[in-house]
Amino acid sequence: MSLLVVGSVAFDSLKTPYGQADEVLGGSASYFSVAASYFAPVNVLAVVGEDFGDDQMRVFKNRPIDTQGLERAAGRTFRWRGEYSGDMNEARTLETQLNVFEHFQPKIPSAYLTSEYVFLGNIHPRLQLHVRRQLPRAKLVACDTMNYWINGALDDLKETLAAVDMVILNETEAQLLTGFRHLKRAAAALRALGPRTVVVKRGEYGSCLFQNDSIFFAPGYPLEEVLDPTGAGDTFAGGFMGHLARMNDLSPPNLRRALVYGSVMASFAVERFGLEGLLSLAWSDIDARFNEFKEMTHFDV
Repeated sequence: MSLLVVGSVAFDSLKTPYGQADEVLGGSASYFSVAASYFAPVNVLAVVGEDFGDDQMRVFKNRPIDTQGLERAAGRTFRWRGEYSGDMNEARTLETQLNVFEHFQPKIPSAYLTSEYVFLGNIHPRLQLHVRRQLPRAKLVACDTMNYWINGALDDLKETLAAVDMVILNETEAQLLTGFRHLKRAAAALRALGPRTVVVKRGEYGSCLFQNDSIFFAPGYPLEEVLDPTGAGDTFAGGFMGHLARMNDLSPPNLRRALVYGSVMASFAVERFGLEGLLSLAWSDIDARFNEFKEMTHFDV
């Protein structure tokens, strides 16, 4: 099934306790689309500048990722610079240059209008809603958000949440948006805003899926080392949505499998800097780690 992502394509410069990387390809749409492309073809809606070269474009062109919606604009590509320390659960932003992303107005190619699965990445909620309204026949529309929009564009965000089927956000964002510290109450409050399904990412501690009266928890994969957590959440969303699009199945059991696939893909991403941990995978690697998840969490009753 067709899968569309709208979000950012960026150059990231970052430092962690294990090293640093300068001007590597990043952004929500990049991480999502590369992860999802292992499962299903992906359509990308984003903007880049004149400095976005052939090497970066090959990351998309070498995969089943359609770039008709990757707009080129005069100026420089979005840039982010950050630093991780301690447990690396959150980055300290040192510099953000929006550049061409500041005036991004998503233009959906006609070929994308039939996309059945849609992920509205972390952009202004008004732009998320603009895209969502042009895709009335989509089978599943999910969105992400962040503290910046919760604090600065709450009314717009609530309008977007009322128009989507699913929200995927981290634990801190769920607590901030609802005012509830405990996830079960926060998820109920989020579902009251519109999305019938809520996915809460908890970093190294895994993720939770809330739907109707059902709760499912998937642990984080136990890694020997984490080099770079940048993009882990978008990679998770790519694996999650990619599996749903591949199977075209929104049943509760398949949503649970999708949650595990999201965790699998995120675990590969954080083992290397930037997109490096995702670009050289084989399906056998993904399948093996998925089976490890099954083995780690299975028990008889």
